[in-house]
Amino acid sequence: MPAYIYELEVDGVDGHWYYLRHAGLRLWFGVNMEFNEAAENDGNDGNMNNASIENAVTQILNAVGEDPQREGLQFTPRRVARMYHELLGGYTMDSKTIINGALFEVQYDEMVLVRDIEFYSLCEHHMLPFIGRAHVAYIPDGKVIGLSKIPRIVDMYARRLQVQERMTRQIADFLRDLLKPQGVAVVIEAMHLCSMMRGVRKHDARMTTSAMHGAFRANLATRQEFLANISRGESPLHL
Repeated sequence: MPAYIYELEVDGVDGHWYYLRHAGLRLWFGVNMEFNEAAENDGNDGNMNNASIENAVTQILNAVGEDPQREGLQFTPRRVARMYHELLGGYTMDSKTIINGALFEVQYDEMVLVRDIEFYSLCEHHMLPFIGRAHVAYIPDGKVIGLSKIPRIVDMYARRLQVQERMTRQIADFLRDLLKPQGVAVVIEAMHLCSMMRGVRKHDARMTTSAMHGAFRANLATRQEFLANISRGESPLHL
């Protein structure tokens, strides 16, 4: 019997209608998304308490005058609790697991730069997202780290309740302590929804922070080389 491969696509605002595409035909069917939501595991992962989060979201919905039991909101507390496990997963990330032994003895003493590392985080003041990119450089002193580990380190600190200034410093300090390099530089630029959606409502404002250690702080030429490298071919940051 021949094996058939079907392509599942979503159609409709709420994602309640799907179709299977095969041989140029579309076969439509409806799906009760609430059934799937109800079947989700409601246990706890790491240090987060799903039940407490769900109760808090339900209280917020009541406080703003909504009905938590209406169709569109019935499973929202559970969705939000599950979402926080992803958005705030940095609290439970283990640095040793992230690095996973990917430190190598290499005789190389020029700048290593990983730029345009996209990230998202949550502002700890309003719990709204800030989204941007990080540029991370270091000058080895006999030891280098696996390329993929630097974006993972960025994620470890981004996926928390954060302020951009502290996040920048944490990434730089972590690499300094881990690699003992000649220098570390981190520049982060981000757009903050807490100042775009509310408050001053400046949609085009971007925030840039930096942290420098070692040669990047002490040597102007090294710092300028780093800044020139991250500026070369740079495209404007946008959501």
